[in-house]
Amino acid sequence: MTKTILALIIGSTLSFSATAANSYTVDPKHTFPSFEINHQGFSIQRGRFNETSGKVLIDPASASGYILISIETASISTGLAELEKHLRGKEFLDADRYPQIKFISDKLHFIKDQLVASDGVLTLHGISKPVHLTVDHFYCGINLINMKNTCGANATTTIKRSDFGIDKYAQKLADDVYIAIQIEVTKD
Repeated sequence: MTKTILALIIGSTLSFSATAANSYTVDPKHTFPSFEINHQGFSIQRGRFNETSGKVLIDPASASGYILISIETASISTGLAELEKHLRGKEFLDADRYPQIKFISDKLHFIKDQLVASDGVLTLHGISKPVHLTVDHFYCGINLINMKNTCGANATTTIKRSDFGIDKYAQKLADDVYIAIQIEVTKD
């Protein structure tokens, strides 16, 4: 019993560099991309998406890998049902026509064994544009609840909604949208 507990403690503190290239699946219970936008100068409005899936391959030894993230557009959550219906509609996300938001990247940037950024393509509202995600938190280890190898990260960027054809109320509603992707992935 003591050896098992000691092994768990040591395993949970292993550096990411101790692992080779590994494939991971997004944990939808711990991955919630969120956004912030200035609302007419009065306040910062926030929301998130509740359904995310994807795959991640990370190889810190060769400073390479890829990220494939898919977000269900209709899963937008703001705490206000009427606003969510409006944002799902044709004037904004048009969720019926564009059911998914996707991020695809094969350009990962490391400092030593720490993932610090990713360059890729964001497809939103049927338009694909390059984006740079800054990773300000990255950690891999054994999840002590499910006993699986898990990695987590927080990645951020700012996009212009008009670049993706979403320009309704451009005079009053900010064009810049801050995006944060809190993600956890579990080793396959």
